[in-house]
Amino acid sequence: MSPAMSVLTELSEAVSAVQSRTKIVPAVGVVLGSGLGAWADSLTSLVRIPYGEIPRMPRSTVIGHAGNLCLGFADGIPVACLQGRVHLYEGHDPERVVFGVRLLARLGCRAVLLTNAAGGLSPELTPGDLMLVSDHLNLMGKNPLSGPNLEELGPRFPDMTDAYEPALRSAAREAAIETGTTLHEGVYAGLLGPTYETPAEIRMLATLGASAVGMSTVPEVIALRHLRIPAAAISCITNMAAGISKTKLDHSEVEATARMTRDRFTALLSAWVRRAAAAYPETGR
Repeated sequence: MSPAMSVLTELSEAVSAVQSRTKIVPAVGVVLGSGLGAWADSLTSLVRIPYGEIPRMPRSTVIGHAGNLCLGFADGIPVACLQGRVHLYEGHDPERVVFGVRLLARLGCRAVLLTNAAGGLSPELTPGDLMLVSDHLNLMGKNPLSGPNLEELGPRFPDMTDAYEPALRSAAREAAIETGTTLHEGVYAGLLGPTYETPAEIRMLATLGASAVGMSTVPEVIALRHLRIPAAAISCITNMAAGISKTKLDHSEVEATARMTRDRFTALLSAWVRRAAAAYPETGR
């Protein structure tokens, strides 16, 4: 079996394992980043499946990523939620990093909403702010679509003009108005990590037009675009980047700031899920 075809087999095994645990067919997928996993605990009829119980599902080693696939209902809408993710810097191959979002698609999700913790570059941003991602810079040096293409998943050369789906971005703005949440917008720069960026790198990123920087999301959005699954992302600005911040960067600060935004973030995400489901009904997507 070719490496590409094995991906389909692995996804089928993972789908079968999940479907043996629940009859929920999710309409919307959600990916929860560092310190943002609490939203999944609010789902009704919650079924929580540890990644270790899903065949071929990679496990996160990072504090703040619980490592569960959660299925349930948010305001009556069936959702599947990755409570934590894995990253390239943990040593995973790119196809392992995107296995989770591909699983969300195979389970039936018609749209996927991603979240992450990020460092702020823009002077308009402060820790605790939320930023709707308008576009990204892939500076990770890797792409999950490298190697043989599997036509069953998507085309060899997927277009990335609207990688962050305009309809989902509009839905996020509407959700922000509904919940009274200030929602900034900007470009997300994805770097490999695990080191935080140097002040010189931050100056470079600002010159390139980035408003925030992180170590996730970009591979997942690429994989979802390949699958023709609409995707969008919101960053929680948990710290100011090196050279801007007056203190040394530390992951505990990331978690603490994410916890501080929990109530606002939960309300916004719930409203966003409702609008995403309405934007992509079961028929006529």
